[in-house]
Amino acid sequence: MREITLSNGKTVEVECLSCALTSGEIEPDGGVIIETEYFHAHQDVAYPIRGLVILASKRHIKCFDELNDLEKVDYINLLSKIRKAQREVLGIEHVYYFYNEDTTHHFHTWMVPRYEWMYDFGRSVESVRPVLLHARNKLNNDENVKSVIDGIKALKKELYT
Repeated sequence: MREITLSNGKTVEVECLSCALTSGEIEPDGGVIIETEYFHAHQDVAYPIRGLVILASKRHIKCFDELNDLEKVDYINLLSKIRKAQREVLGIEHVYYFYNEDTTHHFHTWMVPRYEWMYDFGRSVESVRPVLLHARNKLNNDENVKSVIDGIKALKKELYT
């Protein structure tokens, strides 16, 4: 079991965070953004950044090459659909995508939006970690959390129409 601190300050113990989220054991703030047979998209539970979406496989796998053909098609279609909604309803012009195979839980892709305030931390991939920590430590307030939840609602509305 691992102990994980969520952006709302609550601590949970899980074997696999992605399994706990995709199964509904843990409810992410704002709920599920969109879900298919193979994937589950939700706001990142650790960093309160509007539009920071995690796209996780429902099946417990670690590597991209473990996706079957149906999952591969669903993954790219869903990733594209979410990205379009980020641009159209949240005004997000740029996104950094991260996927790593040495994760402590299972296959998921981070869709990290780039907002103007983030450029104070730099303009490269190295700036992402300080941005995330800043969000966790400084943006975990009522006003920002409301903005994050409003962003989730806007994405859901767009993705389910």
